[in-house]
Amino acid sequence: MAKRKAAPAVATVQFEGLELEVVRRAVKNLRISVYPPDGRVRVVVPLRAGEAFWQAAVRSKLEWIRQKQQLLAHGQSDAHTPLYCSGETHFFLGHPYCLQVQNHAGPAKVCIRNERVLDFFVREGWADAQREKAFLGWYREQLRVLVPLLLDKWQPVLGVAAREWGIKRMKTRWGTCNVTARRIWLNLELAKKPFACLEYVVVHELVHLLERSHNARFWGLMDRFLPDWRESKAQLNKRS
Repeated sequence: MAKRKAAPAVATVQFEGLELEVVRRAVKNLRISVYPPDGRVRVVVPLRAGEAFWQAAVRSKLEWIRQKQQLLAHGQSDAHTPLYCSGETHFFLGHPYCLQVQNHAGPAKVCIRNERVLDFFVREGWADAQREKAFLGWYREQLRVLVPLLLDKWQPVLGVAAREWGIKRMKTRWGTCNVTARRIWLNLELAKKPFACLEYVVVHELVHLLERSHNARFWGLMDRFLPDWRESKAQLNKRS
């Protein structure tokens, strides 16, 4: 008869004013997660790690833990204040993923493990700003692969060609088109949205090369080339 795996050791611990669920498992890396709806904190600790090890890790993330608990207490998510720590939810092409941060000696990278988990490999001791830069860099890389595919698809259909295109963070717009320069800018946040939303924005900006203004002709062209653009626009403006 096959041996059953031993159940993970679970203990409820009071530490730094927090109640923690400390779970010891056969894992390589420590993970800290804060769960809705009540802000329950779970710390998954490698079997061989000592108490001082997990306590130091929790102490280094106290601000993040309390901030996330506050947001949950007010019925909010941490979507607008990410710290790029394990347990956070991040979106890619419309799908939510649980972030798992792994210490890594080489260059930072993000790997999609499965339909639920993003592994984020970073150097140990990196500050939040360094993690953010690396993670947003991954988003940028993904868009640099996807956008040319859409341009190749739609420019021949519309009979236009953008001279330049780029990606940047924008606060109020998903995309812009400089008709004179034939230059298109796309919002980096589009990496979080469904692919149909990215396609809608690319087509929208390309149509501006046919019609500068948002007038009846512009929307008529959108209806002609992308009849379901209204659904994509509505989805685009939903909060992730």
